[in-house]
Amino acid sequence: MAITAAMVKELREMTGSGMMDCKKALTATDGDMDKAIEWLREKGLATAQKKAGRIAAEGIVKLLVSDDAKKAVAVEVNSETDFVAKNEKFLGYVAQVAEQALETSAADIDAFLAETWKFDTSKTVAEALAGQISVIGENMKIRRFAQVAEANGFVAEYNHMGGKIGVLVDVETDVVNDAVKEMAKNIAMQIAAMRPQYVSDAEVSEEYKENEKRILAAEIANDPKMAGKPEKVILGAVQGRLAKELKEICLLDQIYVKAEDGKQSVGAYVKEVAKANGANITVKSFVRYETGEGIEKKQEDFAEEVAKQMGM
Repeated sequence: MAITAAMVKELREMTGSGMMDCKKALTATDGDMDKAIEWLREKGLATAQKKAGRIAAEGIVKLLVSDDAKKAVAVEVNSETDFVAKNEKFLGYVAQVAEQALETSAADIDAFLAETWKFDTSKTVAEALAGQISVIGENMKIRRFAQVAEANGFVAEYNHMGGKIGVLVDVETDVVNDAVKEMAKNIAMQIAAMRPQYVSDAEVSEEYKENEKRILAAEIANDPKMAGKPEKVILGAVQGRLAKELKEICLLDQIYVKAEDGKQSVGAYVKEVAKANGANITVKSFVRYETGEGIEKKQEDFAEEVAKQMGM
């Protein structure tokens, strides 16, 4: 497969690696992006795990919670500019999209766009969106939505920076008071700040763990400081790094950002609040949307610049 400047650019943004290293990785893996990321990590050349991509698209994440807090939805609607994202017409339209999404039975965004628009039943959601585009004068997109429902507890919300980040947390509990609600809000803020991928390591597949062990083992093998070390030491280092990684991506294992001692985990904090209030509390799931994550604005000259530097 021919390796293009655009592919190199994408891999560079995902890993933070140098352009030439990215080109080597893509060449070695025949252009397979996921394998190229693993190749870079094995060689110790990637500065981070695969990332969703630089945050660049404008728009807003809108959260809507039912009056009884038993059901909620997060919706991301994108616009071309931040100016439009703050426009009252745009914000009013997004609020309507959230109302529709809270009650929809659509399984995905395509089905959602095809359903009848509740505010004008002569139109579909997609047709209503097209109408808003013509009125506002800028391209817009309903990108995604996620519903959360909890019959035996409540759904907590946290909206950061006027809709740049939106978080919903599913809390199962037999006690709903101000202290438990505050705990849930703090957990939502933790999720917004620390970007966990899972609630606990029980959600992490064995396949993921084994693949990480393989990558970490190759990475350690390429580390000059580990040269000649006994297999037992290397295996210990792999397990240690995996455990550290899981603590970073699993919510309940993360250090609680508001912990006074700087050591308390989120899980310990939840148990502390549960004990103090005579409650059974389980954080079941969460949704974290960040406006524009994984979408990149067009950069006219970057690919050309990369091509020139690499002689493509």
